Amino acid sequence: MIQISVVIPVYNEEESLAELHNWIVRVMEGHAFSYEIILVDDGSNDGSWRQIEKLADLNPYVKGVRFGRNYGKSAALDMGFSKAEGDVVITMDSDLQDSPDEIPELYDMIVKEGWEVVSGWKKKRHDPISKTLPSKFFNGITRMISGIKLHDFNCGLKAYDKKVVKNIHLYGEMHRYIPLIAKWSGFTRITEKVVEHRPRKYGKTKFGLERFLYGFLDLISVSFVNRYKKRPMHFFGTLGTLSFLSGFVITVWLIFEKIYGLSKGLKVRDITAQPLFFLALVALIVGVQLFLTGFLAEMMISNTSRKLDYNIDKELNFRG
Repeated sequence: MIQISVVIPVYNEEESLAELHNWIVRVMEGHAFSYEIILVDDGSNDGSWRQIEKLADLNPYVKGVRFGRNYGKSAALDMGFSKAEGDVVITMDSDLQDSPDEIPELYDMIVKEGWEVVSGWKKKRHDPISKTLPSKFFNGITRMISGIKLHDFNCGLKAYDKKVVKNIHLYGEMHRYIPLIAKWSGFTRITEKVVEHRPRKYGKTKFGLERFLYGFLDLISVSFVNRYKKRPMHFFGTLGTLSFLSGFVITVWLIFEKIYGLSKGLKVRDITAQPLFFLALVALIVGVQLFLTGFLAEMMISNTSRKLDYNIDKELNFRG
């Protein structure tokens, strides 16, 4: 039985991998944990995969997956989650800014205290103000929309009960919103822990300011998908009903106005000569189309299943 799976996305971090591996092993052996380290190479173009191969040769508890191209951090985490066998899954970045010394306490918070998700909080950050200020704003908006009282949604150091990672699916840039996805999947015991944030030792950050723009777009996307993916007719049907009723009411009004004017001997315009008629016509058509979209979406979700279709180039040390 494996107690802890450590899932680490890797993208051009060859300099830090050996040091990170040795640090994790010291922590695991010092606390007598049974463990596995899953390194997911997200299409690195440096020597990261060679380092992973060396570590896997030295340590049978190191497992590696190599993507044929760069898919992003969410895809790497999703793959790691699908391969993890530990009762508790710990995620961390590969740049040595997350401390493996946090692992024992994170493990205890899941196993002994009964939390399902524990998110790291980098309360004291070693980042420039150009990253810290947008991050605070981003986290504030996410707290407001999600209702989850976390200070740092984007911290890479997190711990999960195994059943959480086996019941969520990540894509795009959804790794920022794993607590939110977990909550909407029924895992509501979510908390945070203040963790050490270390200065970057090697290389440079792989993320720019554009990640905050993408982050807000992904927040809108994940909010929509998780609220309506099982009941798309509720969304499209509501909009379709409002649109169709608006067109219907306008049409009835125009007909009533025409009949009333004729009954009074007034000079009235033809219904088709009024701009409101075309607005009503468009509203009726859009309403019908939204209804059809809802029906098609309902049919599609009833026939779909989860599928991992990443281009996996190589794997190391996995059973079966």
